[in-house]
Amino acid sequence: MKQINKYFNLILGLFLVAIAFNLFLLPYNLAAGGVSGLSLILHKIFGINESIFIFLTNLFLLLISYLFLGKNSTQKTIIGSLLFPILIDVTGKISFLIKINDIEVILIAALGGIISGIGYGLIFKSGYTSGGTDIINQIMEKYFHMPISKSIIIIDGLITILSYFTFGFSTMIYSLVSLFLISIFSNKAIIGIGLAKTLYIYSNKIQKIKAYLHEELKIDSTDIECTSGYRNRKNKIILSVIDNKNYYRIKEAIQLLDSEAFIVVTNSYHLANANVSIRK
Repeated sequence: MKQINKYFNLILGLFLVAIAFNLFLLPYNLAAGGVSGLSLILHKIFGINESIFIFLTNLFLLLISYLFLGKNSTQKTIIGSLLFPILIDVTGKISFLIKINDIEVILIAALGGIISGIGYGLIFKSGYTSGGTDIINQIMEKYFHMPISKSIIIIDGLITILSYFTFGFSTMIYSLVSLFLISIFSNKAIIGIGLAKTLYIYSNKIQKIKAYLHEELKIDSTDIECTSGYRNRKNKIILSVIDNKNYYRIKEAIQLLDSEAFIVVTNSYHLANANVSIRK
């Protein structure tokens, strides 16, 4: 069942990326990175069919992956590499069925980036990749010790910037908007939307704050022993996970209990594949 869910995420993710490409990016020449973005530039210059270019390039990159990354890494790339250009070709007529001519280009760029980002997030969540520049990013990480996040910015950003020479400055800016949103929403699709916050509370009135959390709000907490680096003084920090809707209420209450309390706040996520849950 788990493997079926992975394949479902992979196929759905590839389908969403293909839809976004044909419906939003392709008609407006938004080269938002990747082999698909490069295909738009080369189609404009040489008239090369986009799906054929993506297919042939992915085949070449699969060979590169096998030579430099090995069999195991390549196996997780084969399905996405071959299926993605097929889905692009299959969904190629969608722009004729759905007319979006009256929408501002900035909204087109936003929608293309959001839908693509969700699609890529589902692909990465499945444990597979769509091939293309993902292979180059992995090679950069393995042999040049470059973080994948940095490699993505360099390679995809370079492809998007190259679109300036083909499509002009304004189109390049819209493409960068799409690329930025792809990055944001792919991460959101992978880890989900944070519905809770984690509070790290440093205070000289620990017991009063704990009593408020436990007795008034029925929220659990954890004591963390710590030592201050400057004065080498031992103390405790309260760690508590709360609903977003309770954040300001709890923050104001803590400030009333101790005006000198120091609070660090981070977003929290529920990990569905781990034995971890948020107490609500």
